[in-house]
Amino acid sequence: MEWFTADGYWLSRLVFQRGLAAVYLVAFLSAALQFRALIGARGILPVPGLLRRTSWRTAPGLFRLHYSDRFFAAVAWTGVALSLALLAGLGGCLPLWAAMLLWAAPWVLYLSIVQVGQIWYGFGWESLLLETGFLAVFLGNADTSAPVLVLWLLRWLLFRLEFGAGLIKVRGDECWRKLTCLEFHHETQPMPGPLSWFFHRLPKPVHRAEAAANHLTQLVVPFLLFTPQPVASAAAGLMVLTQLWLVLSGNFAWLNWLTIVIALAAVDWTPLAGPPPAQTDPPLWYEAVVLAAGALVLALSYRPARNLLTRRQVMNRSFDPLHLVNTYGAFGSISRMRLEVVVEGTDERVIHEGTRWRAYGFRGKPGDPGRLPRQFAPYHLRLDWMMWFAALSPAYARPWFRPFAERLLRNDRDTLRLLRHNPFPDGPPAHVRARVFHYEFTGPRELRATGRWWRRTYVRDFMRPMARPVPPHPPDRP
Repeated sequence: MEWFTADGYWLSRLVFQRGLAAVYLVAFLSAALQFRALIGARGILPVPGLLRRTSWRTAPGLFRLHYSDRFFAAVAWTGVALSLALLAGLGGCLPLWAAMLLWAAPWVLYLSIVQVGQIWYGFGWESLLLETGFLAVFLGNADTSAPVLVLWLLRWLLFRLEFGAGLIKVRGDECWRKLTCLEFHHETQPMPGPLSWFFHRLPKPVHRAEAAANHLTQLVVPFLLFTPQPVASAAAGLMVLTQLWLVLSGNFAWLNWLTIVIALAAVDWTPLAGPPPAQTDPPLWYEAVVLAAGALVLALSYRPARNLLTRRQVMNRSFDPLHLVNTYGAFGSISRMRLEVVVEGTDERVIHEGTRWRAYGFRGKPGDPGRLPRQFAPYHLRLDWMMWFAALSPAYARPWFRPFAERLLRNDRDTLRLLRHNPFPDGPPAHVRARVFHYEFTGPRELRATGRWWRRTYVRDFMRPMARPVPPHPPDRP
């Protein structure tokens, strides 16, 4: 079938595949280095308990066959190795069937991780990586031309990603319609970056221009992805620029980078790439598999597409257990006030007015007012992100926050590895508490005078002091 392939998109496929492999690498590293404290057998929300409450049908994956921390680590580090192999270009050197299996392997591994990740893996970029990774399985190797159907499905994914995010905004907070949301967002976003203070201090007309450009890029430009070249390439290029702006202004894990990778697959690189390398016609079995996968994706797109058109639009929702076709969106409402949970401990057995409390330092979330926010994205600090949600909704944090505090009271090694600073290196604290503070960026004059990027004000208690259990005394000998 002559229409089946697009010879000029060989470089688009190459850029996309290498970029996706890099994102996979970050995702598997994040899982390997954080899972023990979060979901390990002795973690905050242990996987074995989840497996007892759920079934194959609702959450299929490798851990249905067996779970242990050692097996989880093997899955995560195998994903790291496969990602490195794909990043090095191994997929393009293998026979077509082997290349497809190689791309399918990290998808299966990461799907298995997400299925047991619970709230720590409840973010839209997890489903986005799985949906993108599934489509990548069918893109072929260097010996075959890129299949047109898969390229169009990637554009359909990019359209839903951007258009859904745009709709959730204009249907949500009125500040998006008034173009004033970004007067607050750079300060109140989940995890500010090193430039967020400067973005927040931009003049209000620039913030309005940011919001207007966001609406243009998410509500108008996505339709241009389905137009002939070079218009489609220009539309994808505008999306890339918008995502790079977001990369500079905050930490959103790999969401922005993966969106850029998907957008680059829509760019026609022919003027730069030159003539395509020698490629063979795809075998009939490959055409049949790609067409079947395309039909499956289109059938599963019904509910996500209907979701875009309903006034009760939901965001970041998967409609099938394999996360093959999903809905996306973020920041339908914008916080006007930044609340932060500050976790503190003391080694004093009896609490009194003069008790000295020492704060735990988190890697990414604001804590010390004098510490400039750091850049971590595309790496995902899962605990830090959940602390932002905890400040907004204590009820949301109820299942995991107390177990987290209990592990601090034991100086649990795996939990402390998630933190930047442990104020009790010589022994566990006697009590742990948590308090909510209102954080605001300082102004230029205050920053110069005090060296502090934030000012903070106490709001309320989040968790009253929790004591470390006293071990029972051994029985007296007769």
